[in-house]
Amino acid sequence: MDKIIMENMGFYGYHGVLEQEKTIGQKFFVDAYLYLPLKKAGETDDLNFSVSYADVYLAIKKIVTEEKFNLLEALAEKICSEVLSSFQDVQKITVRIKKPEAPVAGIFDYFGVEMERERS
Repeated sequence: MDKIIMENMGFYGYHGVLEQEKTIGQKFFVDAYLYLPLKKAGETDDLNFSVSYADVYLAIKKIVTEEKFNLLEALAEKICSEVLSSFQDVQKITVRIKKPEAPVAGIFDYFGVEMERERS
């Protein structure tokens, strides 16, 4: 299946188990892969046969910046649910959330989760 690729979208949010994460916040990076048929969009050059990645971006941004979750798993689940319910042409979504400033004593690029959900 065809896909729309949205990588390294950066947001500031308040997600985490520790109180400091909920009050001070930190950066999060989100990748989203939207699976949908794009043949007709390619043939006609008509957005009506695709999904506006600008609209999907705004939906993801709203969730990451305005809601609060203890777990990245809950954040990813919310993004998957929202995209599938709001954008009917999307048949499947893969979301990866990266937390580069996780409060862990160590050297790392990021901790994160990846989730894949399909329309039932």
